[in-house]
Amino acid sequence: MAAAPGVTERYFTRWYKTDVGQPREDYCILQHSNRICVITLAESHPVLQKGKTIKNINYQVTAHCSRLQNKVSGKSKRGAQFLTALAPLCRISCSDGEEYTIHSCIRGRLMEVNENLLNNPAILQEKPSTEGYIAVVLPKFEESKIVTQGLLTREEYEGILLHRLNSSS
Repeated sequence: MAAAPGVTERYFTRWYKTDVGQPREDYCILQHSNRICVITLAESHPVLQKGKTIKNINYQVTAHCSRLQNKVSGKSKRGAQFLTALAPLCRISCSDGEEYTIHSCIRGRLMEVNENLLNNPAILQEKPSTEGYIAVVLPKFEESKIVTQGLLTREEYEGILLHRLNSSS
């Protein structure tokens, strides 16, 4: 008997964005039917590869901008930071000295960042699509239908991964 689908598979549509910022830095955007989008790392992202250990995650993206200072309130989501598709969400430092800037991938209001990653960065690698998410973004209502333009379906993403594998061997 097949296992019952989890919450992520049941209620979210998976979209992918490849080569964001740097080659092979891929993201997964989980889009709920209510427009909300959960930003996560795709399985092929270098941070999720074997042998990588996350040293820390920093939501201070510039000298004057910390995603931790994002305070949202009310029905109209007052106080939410507005993000462009290339807006940095956080920086991930690995024990091998590599550093990765994680981008939003979509335009919208930052609803929350995953503060649990600050105390336990390993959950990003253990459960990237659930408890290890990076941030939650709410696209503008009028842009909610076009937010997926430029994103890939699961099948398209797997085709790119297969192409990468064939071209590297």
